Amino acid sequence: MQTTIRAKFNHGVIEPLEKLEIEEGKEVLVTVNELDSEDRFLKAAGGWKGTLDCEKLIEDIYNDRLLKTRPEPKL
Repeated sequence: MQTTIRAKFNHGVIEPLEKLEIEEGKEVLVTVNELDSEDRFLKAAGGWKGTLDCEKLIEDIYNDRLLKTRPEPKL
């Protein structure tokens, strides 16, 4: 089984932040990739640019809220 989880390193111990379905005492192989919070923020900046037309989204939201766009209930 291979999985990726988030963990914290405290006082020389890696503490998982998520529940693991691993048998107690089982030996595992750990690969560590240090995450720098500022670096993640900067890498994500502008990632959605050009993928969404905000004006069209707002227009669609308002149009969806209009009663005339909803189907008539069948009694």
